[in-house]
Amino acid sequence: MENYTLTYSEAAQGFPSFYSYYPEIIKGMNQFLYTFQGGNLYKHNTNETRNNFYGIQGVSELTSIFNESPLENKKFKTIALESDDPWQGTFITDIQTTGFINADLSNPSNQYYEKKESDWFAYIRNSGNVPANLDQYALRSLTGIGNSTSFFVNGAITTILFEPPVNIGSMLSIGDAFYFGVANASGDLEPTLAGIVTTVTFSNTGNVLIELDNTVAGVVPIPSQTEYFLYIKNSIAESQGVMGHYCEFTLSNASTSATELFAVKSEAFKSFP
Repeated sequence: MENYTLTYSEAAQGFPSFYSYYPEIIKGMNQFLYTFQGGNLYKHNTNETRNNFYGIQGVSELTSIFNESPLENKKFKTIALESDDPWQGTFITDIQTTGFINADLSNPSNQYYEKKESDWFAYIRNSGNVPANLDQYALRSLTGIGNSTSFFVNGAITTILFEPPVNIGSMLSIGDAFYFGVANASGDLEPTLAGIVTTVTFSNTGNVLIELDNTVAGVVPIPSQTEYFLYIKNSIAESQGVMGHYCEFTLSNASTSATELFAVKSEAFKSFP
């Protein structure tokens, strides 16, 4: 459990605020907050360097919940901030716990927000897991393919051949996770990771060759030439968001300058199984 400082107001007869720093003495007086730390007196709200207390740089963080129509299972797809700056975001629902948004303005390749109509807008990513967790198997991003004709392994590459009537379709992409079914003790098939798709080649005869990177952690050798295969879309690239009845979000900002966050909005739609 994290420690924090809780303050009490005699005028309000309640506890109006808590702080992430730990002063030796704290006192509100003449519209300012004063604290002692290490025998030194500090006057708060006068330092131009924000998130800095006693020479230690911190992070502003807030947590809240989207909970409209709580009985409906929803897909939380986007987030929009009425704010001076974008904020790093993590998202948790009662079904999924891997939603995130990066907000590193110093690194464009790690920055997911765009400024649209004065809002900072981003799609909620879902990192998922490879190999997949049980909660990923029930998502629409999982697609069955069919039984393979044959496969062979050449070092780090596994090549799998599919022949008609198996139809791969057009949804399979480079970066998707490829699985085959292994029967458990009850006889049910459990998805087992075969690798990550690196190449998809279609022939004029309808044959399809799929190449996999088999060096990914969790890969299991394919037991036979004619296994049943399926794949799960790359959840980060697809910006699938998070699914659940509610969404708890945490936003953080490590800026040393003053920034205002006025409102947080999300586009959510009902999930129809």
